[in-house]
Amino acid sequence: MQEGVISISNLESFEELFESYKSATVLTRGEKAQKILGQLDTWCDTSEGIQQIYERIPALVEAGIFKGTPWENPSRLVPLLVNGTYKSGHPNSTYELLSELRMLALARGEIQASESMKEEAESYLQEALVLNLEFVFKEPQEETRLLMSEHELTKVHSLFGFISDQIQFSKVKAALVEELMLICEQRPVVTEKQRRIIALVKEKIELDPNDPADRDLLAFQRSIYRPTSGTVDRSFEAYEVYLGVLTEDQLVDEAEQMSESMLAYGLVSTYHASLLLFLVKQEHYELVAQCLGLNESGLARFNEHKTFVCTIIAEVIHPYNAQCIFGLSKTLENGVLSRTAVRAGLHNLLTISLHPNVEERINKSITGSIGEVSPKQYLIGALLRILGQPLGVGQGNNPTCQSARGISMWSQHAPAKLIHMVQAAAVHDDLSFRFEGSEIKYSESALGLVQKLDHQLDAVSVTLVPMLDKIYNEMMRRASGRGEDPHKWVNPGLYGQWIQIGFASAYDYLSNAIVDFDGFLRVFYGMCHPEYNGGHRLVYPNPVGIFITSAKGEMLGFHAISLLRVEKDPSGEVRAYFLNPNNEGRQNWGQGITPSVYGNGEIHGESSLPIHQFAARIYAFHYNNLDAASKMDKIPQTEIDTVKELAKQSWGKSYTWLEIKKQW
Repeated sequence: MQEGVISISNLESFEELFESYKSATVLTRGEKAQKILGQLDTWCDTSEGIQQIYERIPALVEAGIFKGTPWENPSRLVPLLVNGTYKSGHPNSTYELLSELRMLALARGEIQASESMKEEAESYLQEALVLNLEFVFKEPQEETRLLMSEHELTKVHSLFGFISDQIQFSKVKAALVEELMLICEQRPVVTEKQRRIIALVKEKIELDPNDPADRDLLAFQRSIYRPTSGTVDRSFEAYEVYLGVLTEDQLVDEAEQMSESMLAYGLVSTYHASLLLFLVKQEHYELVAQCLGLNESGLARFNEHKTFVCTIIAEVIHPYNAQCIFGLSKTLENGVLSRTAVRAGLHNLLTISLHPNVEERINKSITGSIGEVSPKQYLIGALLRILGQPLGVGQGNNPTCQSARGISMWSQHAPAKLIHMVQAAAVHDDLSFRFEGSEIKYSESALGLVQKLDHQLDAVSVTLVPMLDKIYNEMMRRASGRGEDPHKWVNPGLYGQWIQIGFASAYDYLSNAIVDFDGFLRVFYGMCHPEYNGGHRLVYPNPVGIFITSAKGEMLGFHAISLLRVEKDPSGEVRAYFLNPNNEGRQNWGQGITPSVYGNGEIHGESSLPIHQFAARIYAFHYNNLDAASKMDKIPQTEIDTVKELAKQSWGKSYTWLEIKKQW
């Protein structure tokens, strides 16, 4: 049997079950319905299976498959509840899938209904798609990955892919604009999600430039497809020819428009690469800087290292690798490229040959045309993006928050070390770390957390993460059994010795309980809250462990983030600003705790929460143990009680709480 195609015997088996269901008595009808649902659940892994189910929806509805269930009346269903229902698993998720296909059949007239019901069904599906873009684009959030099995994820991905091919998005333009704005505000290193949404809009929605509601979506489209007046109605190949006939003033105009388009959303067009390469070849250095959209400090560094930067542009950048232009711009602005060791490392990368295994992983991560750009160009391009956008690093659909957090930290505070790791891994398909006086090698370590790498990552991450994951896991193994959280030793071993020696954990391994949470919070506030620590700022990102909770506040698991700073937001509220490597900084952690990524003083890539809400989800962090004791008594008990109540009523329900005092 061809893979993904339902066999004739399987179809016949369903027809027998369905006939038995239709003739069933009231007493046996429920049991037979569950058998039908079980059979249909096995079909949901492919679009072909979804098509087979869709063709049977009218008959299933007529036979009463929804009778007596919460899905019985389609006019009463709420799109906001769809996501949670899929996370609850079979049989609810299968009923929900059938319900969405019924809505599609109503909207398309496959099931007889009034015109108003057809419109209602169409609107329902449009809203459900916008609320579930993680399923449409196969990029599940942390809660989703923890709650849903691989089968359930494949099931909803197949369904939403099927529905998105059938539905018009014209009535949800405002929601799509907001989604694009909030994704772009985070400036992720991997930009495929924004590009897919923009492509979806281009394909599905006819936009009117005279309609104010459409102008934002048109602006997003222009940033990719037509960023300048000279790119209109030209392919990027034709644009390259066109550049040769422009006057100096016209080239200035093109460079200005191109950089403004890039800086607006952090998205780079293929045309941008064509223009930049043309300007480098013609030695129009002032326009090269303008095309990069550099601020004053970036311009000064470009002028200082002009020859090296232009060499990087000529050897790395290509229209199919254009996104790294934004990373190069930000690398010049943040000063990383001014470090001698960084320039030496990038120079060395230009000369290496990649290991075949690394090339294979990079090729799997490429969404464009393989062969137009070499794996080495993708690798160096991704490195430029990470060096310029250290808060844009994501873990993809992998349980590798520790590794993604490390890549981000090294990019900010040890960029030469990161480049050296990339070179070693790329050339040898191996990596080694020193841990407590011994060497740990990737090639000699046991399996890590990742059994099957999801390659929807940047080229640096697909190169390093499989190795970092195994090395991290080996460090955890060696540090286990000491009666304390192994991260106390592993975090400095993995990330670097600038991690503070002191380690606070709310969880006590010996008693399997939460012990002295009051003291734990006092250390945290004394370490980072400006009103209690003498106004001191965090110098390095602090590796923090948090409890992941659902939208209902229920305990789901553990997650690694970086606390970056604690400051007052524009309204005067003290907030914690942090990196969440989970691709998407917007979450719903229950109890009204919803990290924001924009509008509360965040810089691109940061998430933030009021300090007491952030404190209510942490379980481990590093601190200077010489400072802690002198500041613990300064924190008001009312603040401690507020945080403790949030914690106890959410993840805290999963643990025993002991009031024994610890020595901090």
